[in-house]
Amino acid sequence: GLVIDGRTLNIIFQGGLEKQFLALTKHCRSVLCCRSTPLQKSMVVKLVRRQLKVMTLSIGDGANDVSMIQAADVGIGISGQEGMQAVMASDFAISRFKHLKKLLLVHGHWCYTRLAKMVIYFFYKNVNYVNLLFWYQFFCGFSGSTMIDYWQMIFFNLFFTSMPPLVFGVLDRDVSAETLLGLPELYKNGQ
Repeated sequence: GLVIDGRTLNIIFQGGLEKQFLALTKHCRSVLCCRSTPLQKSMVVKLVRRQLKVMTLSIGDGANDVSMIQAADVGIGISGQEGMQAVMASDFAISRFKHLKKLLLVHGHWCYTRLAKMVIYFFYKNVNYVNLLFWYQFFCGFSGSTMIDYWQMIFFNLFFTSMPPLVFGVLDRDVSAETLLGLPELYKNGQ
């Protein structure tokens, strides 16, 4: 791991040592920036996003973390003693830092699998609908007449577009939360 303070970050950014800093951080499993300004925090996140071309996640609990949370691809705000500014600026909010593991491993896995299944479902629904319209055109001699009434088409899209996402969103859990917490490597399977 690497622990770096705000004064050192100042030297890195003003001295043009960003590439050397990134080369060092590539060999670390975690990098912790302490005693740094909000601008320095966001600059580190932007540097990592721009140079390494990776997805970034920032976690903060106060107003001084807002710029860092907004600079990251995914921002997590922790509601705490420092106020709700970080929570208001974040994509996800948790009440305690200990809930981060469940947010990432359980809810992240479930969300990833649900989205993947729903993309496949929408392709399936639209291919079937367009296929039906295509073959109907042969039946009606390519006259351009509609196969069904307008209200039936709206009902079809409403029923097949709104109900399955709700059902999947509430009921679809491919693996239990206990299993996902016990086997964190399951998160990589979906990727």
